[in-house]
Amino acid sequence: MEKLDFIAGADNGGKRVDIFISEKIPLTRSAASKLCERGNVLADGIAVKKNHKLSHGESVTVTVPDPEKIEAVGENIDLDIIYEDDDVILINKPQGMVVHPAAGNYSGTLVNAVLYHCGESLSGINGKIRPGIVHRIDKDTSGILIIAKNDEAHISLSEQWKQNKPDRKYVALVHGNIKEDAFTVNLPIGRSASDRKKMAVVPGGRNAVTHVKVLERFGRYTLVECALDTGRTHQIRVHMSHI
Repeated sequence: MEKLDFIAGADNGGKRVDIFISEKIPLTRSAASKLCERGNVLADGIAVKKNHKLSHGESVTVTVPDPEKIEAVGENIDLDIIYEDDDVILINKPQGMVVHPAAGNYSGTLVNAVLYHCGESLSGINGKIRPGIVHRIDKDTSGILIIAKNDEAHISLSEQWKQNKPDRKYVALVHGNIKEDAFTVNLPIGRSASDRKKMAVVPGGRNAVTHVKVLERFGRYTLVECALDTGRTHQIRVHMSHI
């Protein structure tokens, strides 16, 4: 359990407390509202509801409970297996599938499916929630993932990722007609200052490099291939919004 203290600035006067919390902590507004309902949010020492309007200088104390401990279990879910041996399994993850269990997605994930297929034959380095998971892609992104079946393979793959040895290429449909045939986006990425739940190009962010090649143009849309030198969260989305 963690207690966090904030002071409402002049620009927060009249703002709802649940919105204020979601801007200060990486929580959704819905999660912030639930904290208020549970009495975990105090304004000047008094428990308040989610629609409480803050005043300039008002203190806000948020008690964030420890995350629930969950353990992934095997589920009989079809897998598109590209390759498998004693050390690794390569899976073509479909669009719409979450990689590993997390809040709001405790079942139906790639990990649940892999556990059913592999049983105990998975690396334990990432614990019981992410067994064998070396790298991830977003829920709404399809693509091939490499799963480690033992710790030795996991360590080797992780080192290769750190050295940017694997070639990672993605095909994306981008809004807008891109004039250049090929170019590189080299812009740092970090948490957005205006919305901590989003990633953005920010000064002092982590180095991020995306090489873009136009595959086909469709008027207001462009089909591109993005080759990544780095693997920042939402890198392609962020960089494509800055071209």
